[in-house]
Amino acid sequence: MRIAALLLTTLLACTVGNAHATPRDTAQQLIDHLQAGRTDAAEAMFTAQMAAAVPADRLKVLWDSLGALQSRGEPQITEQQGMQVVAWPLQFANGAVVAQVVVDAQDKVAGLMLRPAPPTAAPPVPPHAGYSEVAFDVPQARGALPGTLAVPQGKGPFPAVVLVHGSGPQDRDETIGGSRPFLDIARGLAAQGIAVLRYEKRSHAHPEQFQGSFSIDDETTDDAVAAVAALAADARVDGARVFVLGHSLGGMMAPRIASRAAQARGAILWAAPARDLLALLAEQNRYLFGLDGSISSEEQAFLDTLDAQIAAARSSAPATPAQLPLGVPQAYWHSLLAVDARAEAKALGKPMLMLQGGRDFQVPDTDWTLWQQALQGRTDVQWQRFAELNHLGIAGTGASSLQEYGRAGHVDTRLVDTVAGWVKAQR
Repeated sequence: MRIAALLLTTLLACTVGNAHATPRDTAQQLIDHLQAGRTDAAEAMFTAQMAAAVPADRLKVLWDSLGALQSRGEPQITEQQGMQVVAWPLQFANGAVVAQVVVDAQDKVAGLMLRPAPPTAAPPVPPHAGYSEVAFDVPQARGALPGTLAVPQGKGPFPAVVLVHGSGPQDRDETIGGSRPFLDIARGLAAQGIAVLRYEKRSHAHPEQFQGSFSIDDETTDDAVAAVAALAADARVDGARVFVLGHSLGGMMAPRIASRAAQARGAILWAAPARDLLALLAEQNRYLFGLDGSISSEEQAFLDTLDAQIAAARSSAPATPAQLPLGVPQAYWHSLLAVDARAEAKALGKPMLMLQGGRDFQVPDTDWTLWQQALQGRTDVQWQRFAELNHLGIAGTGASSLQEYGRAGHVDTRLVDTVAGWVKAQR
């Protein structure tokens, strides 16, 4: 799942204004202040609405979570809705991001967004890999989603897997920092005779569709159900052996997807939350802030604000996105809170494979235990926990952290082999 302080996709604020002749200078000064730790000076550059939405202490916590700023690329300037937007590539110790600075007619900063830098093109399929990759779009009334199907060589039809993303806008490879978990999973399974479909998440391919109210089904479930149906109908695939593999939020939704997709043979829940995401959101941020042994006053202020936002998200009283976690509309949080993943998994009359990393701080062993309690006695559920793996399925040692996410890594082959063995065993 994508969390504000975790994966750098937080929309900090946004207002309207008019173009300014020198937006580059304004953006450069803002970044200079933030790099030097002058958050009060940075806040002084904000519009009133921006300053109210993002106090200096909160801004400092978010900026510091990126690590040291190591280098700056060449900025690009565009005009959007009468505003000048400066997109500045920045390389931090914890990964590469693009800072989008919105400048109004009074040379004030009206918005700031930190996005992970766009990934480079996926490496080509290695020679003699035993599989090929072809374009495969997921058809939907709201617009098709571009995808890639990894097809094993040889005589089909093949068993197949649909990959369902974690939270936030995700590309088909589920690129996070220097890693591409879905690319590793897809190619690893395809090399073992299993076709795999990965596709662009709707919030990534069509962000314009998420400006107003929307639900978790709009964002995730409906497209995954459509992907299963499309894949099952493909002549290269054994339509009776199509499986849903959900990661993180996708894992939480996998029982619902497998229930609604008649063609789904079973579900694989990888690092799946057993609790609601709001509970995990608070827990994750406290974990990160406590890694150095203490929580500063600035960090505590951030946590207090987050707690208030979480309470507003849980409340039935109307709240604006600015008053809620991650700036996401209340309808979305309410739709997530209505998901009882454990109950849906218990009701699913299809086999399941449960996967967990022992170093996962985003979905910790607390959730693993809850899953085991909920599905106790199910003979059609297989369990596999890997002590050394983090949330992305990458092996490491010690406490997992954001810095680890910034380093390039690959999904452990043991996890891939476990999935392949389980899929092949389902007849």
